[in-house]
Amino acid sequence: MAYTPELTQHHSATLRRIAWGCQMPMTKTLASIFDHLGATLDKGKICSACKDKSFCRHCDFYLEGVSNAQDQ
Repeated sequence: MAYTPELTQHHSATLRRIAWGCQMPMTKTLASIFDHLGATLDKGKICSACKDKSFCRHCDFYLEGVSNAQDQ
């Protein structure tokens, strides 16, 4: 991973509590949150705003047939 953003104390505490509630480690909980977001957010909105088209086919938000995806 090239860049790992740091969480604020508030967001770290929130993630910790979600992890406790899910009975999972924080790292797996964070991955689970991203998986959930990938399945529920508006893929078209995310894809059209993307600034890195090199990852499209592996992205949770990838929409087949989107004309601005370079690696189709």
